[in-house]
Parts: sequence; structure tokens; C-alpha cells
Amino acid sequence: MDLGAITTFMYGFRDREMIIDIFEEMCGARLTMNYNIPGGLMFDIPANFQKKVKEYIVHFRKKLPEYDRLLSGNKIFLNRTKGVGYLSKEDAISYGVTGPTARASGFACDIRKIKPYGAYDKVTFNEALGDAGDCLTRYELRIQEMWESMSIIEQLIDNIPEGDIQVPTRAVIKLPPGEYYESVETARGELGVYCVSDNKKNPYRFKFRSPGFSNLSALDHMSKDVKIADLVASMSSVDLVVPDIDR
Repeated sequence: MDLGAITTFMYGFRDREMIIDIFEEMCGARLTMNYNIPGGLMFDIPANFQKKVKEYIVHFRKKLPEYDRLLSGNKIFLNRTKGVGYLSKEDAISYGVTGPTARASGFACDIRKIKPYGAYDKVTFNEALGDAGDCLTRYELRIQEMWESMSIIEQLIDNIPEGDIQVPTRAVIKLPPGEYYESVETARGELGVYCVSDNKKNPYRFKFRSPGFSNLSALDHMSKDVKIADLVASMSSVDLVVPDIDR
């Protein structure tokens, strides 16, 4: 949308609404979902959850190639993104960049592959990688990741186990003394949680590692001696979320 591709953006919004409808039925919220909680989930999944997810994947498998025809081969779009916002593999590592922005520069950093969590050790998927390090490659990787995401869902959707949706947890959770770090792979990269505990009610130190903050740090380096329009393209390809960065 930032480059003027309004048609593709609106088509994407149509498909996004279908996903949000499923979210709303699960937890009552369309955008700010409060579904995962300590001990499990806020609510059990609806009876028709699996059916709706499968129907959506059938729908989206037909629509994703349509977006490719509309945008990926568009000459104006290619001129605005190919070779623009270059970030080398060495610079991506140096700036702490993760997610599709780093993988577009050839840096394999998917936490789901490096340190599988949840059900990721039970599924087969490819880590989307590129080597051109430009806006176009960062865009192409996200298209690849949509295909991989659908494949992951298809492998798991019929294998949701029966059982409790929550397990009892203490009202106050205290970690033993020490330093702890855990991370997950989000759509924009590594989201980490760092905690220093002295065995008291409140942690001695607690910090979130936002992928957006680290990715933003490389934007100035990517945008030297370029036009404002190229800066817009680079910023969009990094996929910044300002409230996440502010945190």
C-alpha cells in the first residue's frame, strides 16, 4: 500500500477479515486477542474451528497466486523494490536483525529451526531464505512463508489433542535465582524475554527483546544516499510496528 499498490492491499484485507472472524469466534476479539494465558488458553476452541480453518486454507491457496499475478511481476513494483534497501548478511548479523529481514540477506535465523518449541519439532517446513538482501527479496520471502504456514497448519489441524485447556498455576510465579532467556519466532523475527530473578515476588530485571527495535536499527544503514520514496519502500519491507518498538 505504501508503494501505491492499493488493489492488492484491499484484496489482502478481504482475506484477513476471514481470519479475524475465526479469531473473534474463538476469543471474542478481532484485533487485540487475549487468548494465550499462563497455564494454557483462555477458552477452548469452537466446535467448528477445524472446519473453518480448512475451508480458509482451500480459499487462500487459490488467492495467493492471484496476488503474485497482480503484484509480484508488476514492472512498477519491481522497479521500486529490486536492488533497493540493500542489507548484507554481515550487516544483518551486526545490527541484530532477525526474521524475514535477516533471512532475505542469507542469514538463517529461524528460532523454530534452531530451537524448536511447541509443536514445531513435529512438523516439516522449509526456512525461507534469500541472498539479494533487498526490498523485493524481503517481500518474496513473506510470500514463501505464507505457503509454509499453510503447510504447517495442515499438518497440525487434525492433531489437536483432547484434554484440559488450562493447568493450575500459582497466583504468584517466582523463578529460582538466576538468569533466564527464552525466545519465539514471530512474523517479524525473534521475540525474546530476559529475566533476572533473585527469588523475590518481582524479578530483579525483566526485558522484552522486540524484533522491530533491532530491525529498525538497520534502517539508517540501508537508506544512505537514497530518495525518500526508496526510504518508504525499505521501511515497509522491514515491516515495522511502532508500539512494539516503543515497548
